[in-house]
Amino acid sequence: MKFSRTVLLLALSFAGPGLQPAVSKTGVTSAPCRVGQQAPAIGFWTWAANARVKVFIVNAGFRPEDTSSLLNAINNWNSVSETTGSGVKLEYQGTTDHQLTCDNCLTILRGSVFDKTKRHLTGLNAFSTKHDQIISYASIEVDPVLTNSKAIADALAHELGHNFGLLDCYTCQKKSTVMNQFRSTNVPNDLSAPTSCDIAQVREAYNELRVRVRPSPPDRALMDEGEEPVDDDTPIIVPKPPVK
Repeated sequence: MKFSRTVLLLALSFAGPGLQPAVSKTGVTSAPCRVGQQAPAIGFWTWAANARVKVFIVNAGFRPEDTSSLLNAINNWNSVSETTGSGVKLEYQGTTDHQLTCDNCLTILRGSVFDKTKRHLTGLNAFSTKHDQIISYASIEVDPVLTNSKAIADALAHELGHNFGLLDCYTCQKKSTVMNQFRSTNVPNDLSAPTSCDIAQVREAYNELRVRVRPSPPDRALMDEGEEPVDDDTPIIVPKPPVK
């Protein structure tokens, strides 16, 4: 059986200061989420709508506090499952000693993905039995050089964003999306949960899935800036919740 496969690496590079979108106390913003400015483009891998994804962690290389941070990032994405319209739940199943390839399984493990030139520290390996963007099973590798527990949580939040159709957005304003880059290795960016613009874009990704399913995304290393899928740059307005 053949599988479609891609490896996505999170590049950590220095980012300049930027303005944050106005966020209310509820975490919902009424400011526009412009793609490339506050919001990432869509068109990447996704779990099937309403999937129950079984999450396993390979204990080797992770300290107890690291595992706690990983679970925190997972829970943060679970908390917006209904809001995004994905209906996907990431259900932690415990530890394992190897990567699993069962249906709807996600394995988190240590792996050598660090690149001194591009500063890659984490990577997503996604597999599709139907050769489309719907993930059959996947793994997220965290390089051993990433040791700060909070930074590990932030990195996982970023990688999980790729599991919901989001692409990198290194031009986005600071703290506007988990898909932005880190400032430096082992320095948390304080974004272990999706922002309101991330939520809006995942909603767009799953709305699109109801209409069409894209082919398997190409290997991220083969995509330059000009080849990335381009989204409509019409602002996405996230309304404030009604006053009760």
